[in-house]
Amino acid sequence: MDSLFIYILVPVAIFLFIALFTLFAVYAERKIAGFVQDRLGPMETGKFGLLQTFADILKLLQKELITPAAADKVLFAIAPVIIFVAVFIGFSVVPWAPDFMPANVHTGLFFIMAVVSIDAIGILMAGWGSNNKYSLLGSIRAISQMISYELPVGLSLIAAVMITQTLNLNEIALSQGILASHDIYFLGFWKVNDIGGILSWHIFQAPHLIVSYVVFFIATLAECNRAPFDIPEAESELIGGFHTEYGGIRFAFIFLAEYAMMFLVAMLGVVIFLGGWNTPLPNIGTIRLADWTTGLYWGIFWTLIKSLTIVAVQIWIRWTLPRFRADQLMTLCWKILIPVAFACMAISGIWRIMVML
Repeated sequence: MDSLFIYILVPVAIFLFIALFTLFAVYAERKIAGFVQDRLGPMETGKFGLLQTFADILKLLQKELITPAAADKVLFAIAPVIIFVAVFIGFSVVPWAPDFMPANVHTGLFFIMAVVSIDAIGILMAGWGSNNKYSLLGSIRAISQMISYELPVGLSLIAAVMITQTLNLNEIALSQGILASHDIYFLGFWKVNDIGGILSWHIFQAPHLIVSYVVFFIATLAECNRAPFDIPEAESELIGGFHTEYGGIRFAFIFLAEYAMMFLVAMLGVVIFLGGWNTPLPNIGTIRLADWTTGLYWGIFWTLIKSLTIVAVQIWIRWTLPRFRADQLMTLCWKILIPVAFACMAISGIWRIMVML
């Protein structure tokens, strides 16, 4: 019975977190957009507009579910669920703190890449099932973009895995702090197991991983269809893109999936490159900052702080950079990010042989 209770409790907890994060992120996005554009953002509903996103979700929940007469009713109905579930399942293997995650699997990184890829199938189902030319064009754009940018994402992650020699996300996080079971070196020559902190993060263990993380970050923006890569949802050309015909709770699931994906890729980048749940504070002589700020609750705190910081950068970029043209988007992927990611992967192989052995 205890195991059954845990199996029910964990998915419910993940769903509640995604829902609360989405409410917070939408409010933050509006406020950041207001700041960037020199306006106030939501102010009327609640103190400082804090209840605006709650009002929006209540409005969505009350809306009637409308299915276009010529739509494929089965595909149209299940597409939002598949889009959301694909992202939702990805949270099941990501560590929040030392040995604290829904499932500790040895192929966690591969698992995330596999299940998140199902998102593209849901988007195609939404576009095709809507029987709307704007929706179909939006879904085809989204899929071509996602398939293209999965390559630099995968290559940048392989560059990190060649350094860590494991696909287990918990072990990858463990190898970036004072709890590491093997020797770790800052820039390949200074042993920092006892110091920990930011000096032991992967981007400083092998400095070319800084470039890999930049490639990963840019490519995941495109995977999330976030500006400046939001061509599939270009309202000036395609209305709403693949979700044009959706409203009510179905649109809410698509909306939840987009913001959940933002946090998932931010958290994955933190785990692989930025120390995971490890503290950025180092031990300095008798001042044991890393020792004092490592543990279950500190791990959750650092994971949230780092991930939310990355999400804030994602939002900042949306309201700063203009949307790319389709040719610019593909040029960036195939002519810049993929060659750079390949170079980082090659350097990881050389680094592993020449420096770490």
